[in-house]
Formats: sequence, C-alpha cells, structure tokens
Amino acid sequence: MSSALPPAPEFGAPLPLAPAPEVLRFLALRRSASALTLVEPAPGGEALADLLRLAARVPDHGKLAPWRFVVMAGAEKAAFAARLETVTAVRQDPGLVAKLGKLKVPPLAVFVVFSPKPGAIPEWEQQLSAGAVCVNLLYATLAAGFGANWITDWYSYDAEAGAVLGLGDGERVAGLVLIGTPREPPLERERPQVEPLVTYWKP
Repeated sequence: MSSALPPAPEFGAPLPLAPAPEVLRFLALRRSASALTLVEPAPGGEALADLLRLAARVPDHGKLAPWRFVVMAGAEKAAFAARLETVTAVRQDPGLVAKLGKLKVPPLAVFVVFSPKPGAIPEWEQQLSAGAVCVNLLYATLAAGFGANWITDWYSYDAEAGAVLGLGDGERVAGLVLIGTPREPPLERERPQVEPLVTYWKP
C-alpha cells in the first residue's frame, strides 16, 4: 500500500507556512488511549514507516538525531516481555511482573531510545529532542486513527532490562509508545488550568 503522506521534501525546498485549523482541532481534543485497551490492528509496513518518518521531524539542534527506534510486535514483543519476566524472577517482586501488562497487551511497541552525541550541543537539549520524538510519534499515531499511549516503567530505567533491549553506553529510554486500536473511546481526563501557570515577564 502506498503512503498517504506527501513525499519527504528535498533539502532546501521552501515550505510555506499556512493555517491548519484541523491540526488545532486535533490538539484541542487529543487524548491518549489506555494501553490496556489497545488491540489489533496496529500500523505496520508502509503505515508504520510513515509514522516513524513523522516522529523524526522534530526540532534537533545541531541536526544530531540523538535518538533511535526499537520496534516490537508479535512474537518478538512476547519474547522481550518473557526476558523481562526472567529478570524479575530473581528479584521476587511480583509488582514488577504486574507492570509488564501494559507492554504485553498492545500489539505494537516502539521504544524511543535517547542516544546522545558528543559535541557542542548540550545533552539536555538532545534529551528534549528525544522527548519531542515521543510526542510526534504519539500525535501522528492518533491522527492516523489508531490508539496510542506514551509511557515509561521500571524496565525503562533498569540496567538489566536495558541490556535486554540492547542499549549502548550512554543510551536511555526516552519513552515507550504503545500502539493499537482502542476497544473503547478514551474519556477526557482532568487538565491543568493554564492561567495560574503563565507569567508575563516585565523589565
């Protein structure tokens, strides 16, 4: 199936800005789906490639791409969860096993791995870029009509779990985006009141 997206622009091509009220409406009503409600179908093939391409179109000071994707579905995702269960077995902590439910249920999982690059760009800015990748992937997936949830859990921070995932030196999990089709529409959650969070600076 061919991509429904426009082709990637050539380097240096002009990209005129234009109002996009449909994007504003999407942002006003956007809601993540609970991971435990996500079932098949999930995007694959060209559809998944499109979502990853959109995810990578983020602010990136220095053009370092300080992040990468680890994609899991089907038997591979089940095998990864089983390896994590082995990690927890020696720790005798049933809570760790229970938290694997959010990983096991959805049909597709995409780990966004923060992979910092040495040089003049502060690592904090590189981390922010990796977080933006998570947001873009979440929003693109929802806009494509699927359900998605961005989480982290103990296996995002655990050294043994990171070794199972294949993290290199200095790499960390920025987020895990779980993807599928929600069995039920998500309900609106409480949102912060923005006014108390805004200050207008004055000299």
